[in-house]
Formats: sequence, structure tokens, C-alpha cells
Amino acid sequence: MQALTGTQKREFNKLQKRLRRQVGNAIIDYGMIGEGDKVMVCLSGGKDSYTMLEILRNLQRNAPVNFSLVAVNLDQKQPGFPEHVLPNYLDGIGVDYHILERDTYSVVKEKTPEGKTTCALCSRLRRGSLYGFAEEIGATKVALGHHREDILETLFLNMFYGGSLKAMPPKLLSDDGKNIVIRPLAYCREADIAEFARLMEFPIIPCNLCGSQPNLQRQVVKEMLAEWEKTHPGRLETMFKAVTNVAPSQLADRELFDFAGLEAKQQRLNASRIEAFDLLAREA
Repeated sequence: MQALTGTQKREFNKLQKRLRRQVGNAIIDYGMIGEGDKVMVCLSGGKDSYTMLEILRNLQRNAPVNFSLVAVNLDQKQPGFPEHVLPNYLDGIGVDYHILERDTYSVVKEKTPEGKTTCALCSRLRRGSLYGFAEEIGATKVALGHHREDILETLFLNMFYGGSLKAMPPKLLSDDGKNIVIRPLAYCREADIAEFARLMEFPIIPCNLCGSQPNLQRQVVKEMLAEWEKTHPGRLETMFKAVTNVAPSQLADRELFDFAGLEAKQQRLNASRIEAFDLLAREA
């Protein structure tokens, strides 16, 4: 961690406490971690996963429940990937870890047509590898480093390009029912995470596979949200609250809400009102 002045130390402490509070609240609100859990922290080498690991380590020391952490990095065999960086860092802080080697890079490059983005296939292959490895090591929870903006970006990506109203839940059960996935940074702002990572001087490893792709839909949405927040400060916070405050009757999903049964509900309510009125009349 870089040397800080007195004022900078106070600001850093405030930032760290804010992140700890937000992660702690997310864990409590969604029941992310329980007694005896073995949490597999997926460490990519980016600012988000480094911050997630550090904050979870902080919380682990004073948590009301006992849980263990194991960091797992998926080495996708990207050309030029600095294989020594993460082992050196994790050895230095004394965290148990595994480096999982899977050549998903070659598969993605082979299967993705020229000019198309690689993120969708890369993400599926990465998730499959990590989820399977979680079973192998007996991890009860799989922790991913998605933050508040990731969740909102996914919401708009699905609306704009997928025709669905969904985002990234803070906690979910994988499709095959074998893994519970948690996102401890769900309440955290990306700007706070970036500043924390800068001050902690984490050894960031850039993703050369997807980070260099032009015209990514997610990047377009990210810029849109950033402009909204710049023009109307606090808008992202309000939007995130909306994700946690859904009114199914005010949308249009017929499977989520029984629109066809409204007449029957109306009749039941009216019958109850009549019975209550008659009771009051008899008592009078």
C-alpha cells in the first residue's frame, strides 16, 4: 500500500469502512455467508476481485460466524498472461489459493466469428470451469466480484438487447442446482472500488481478450450510465433501489402476476366489505 499523508489516511479509512459496511450489509440482507461456509473467491486479477477478497478477509476477522476463504484464479492461457503475479500476491498475504488452468482462450478465439465480441462465450466457459472446480474443492459458496454498476449495466443490456427485465441477483442458485453464487460487492460503487484498489496498489492484470474489443455493448451502456450520474448525481443509487423494490402488479409479466384472476380478487374483496358492513349494521 502506498504511503499516505494524515488526511489521505483518514479518507482511506472512511473509504474502507464504507466498503466493509456495504459488503457486510449485502451479506446480511441476502444471507450470503453462514456458519462453516467455505467461500471460493474468484480472483481474476482485476480491481473488483482484489477488493472483494480484501474486504472479505477484513470481515472474516470479526464476523459472528466462522467461514473460510479460498482464492481461485482461472488461467485461461491468454498470450502474455503474467502467471507469477497472483501466486506471488496470494503467498504474500497468506491466503489459500488454487490456480486452475483451462485453455478457454483458444476455444473462444476458434469459435467466435471475426468482428464478433468474445464476452458471452468466454463468460460461459469461465463459469463452467469455476463452478465445476468449486464442487471439487468442497466450496459451499462461489463469490464473484460484480458491483452495483455491473448489476445496473446488465439490467439495461437485457432490456435493450434481450427483451427481458433482469439483472444480476446478489445471490443465486446455479442452473444445475449445484452451486450458490454470491456477489458481496452488490451494494458497492465502482468508483469506490477503483479508488480502494489504487490506494492498496493491487497488482492489476488487464484482460487482453475482452478489454481491447471495440464497440462492446456493455461499454456503451456503461458510458450512458456514467453520463446520467454526471448530469443527475444520485440517479444510479435510485435506479439500484428500484432493482430491490419491484412491484409485479405494475409490470406486464403474466407468469409473475395473476392478471386473469383480478376479477375474482375483486369479488372476494367486495364480498368481505359487504360482510363487514352487515356486521356493523347488526351491532348497531
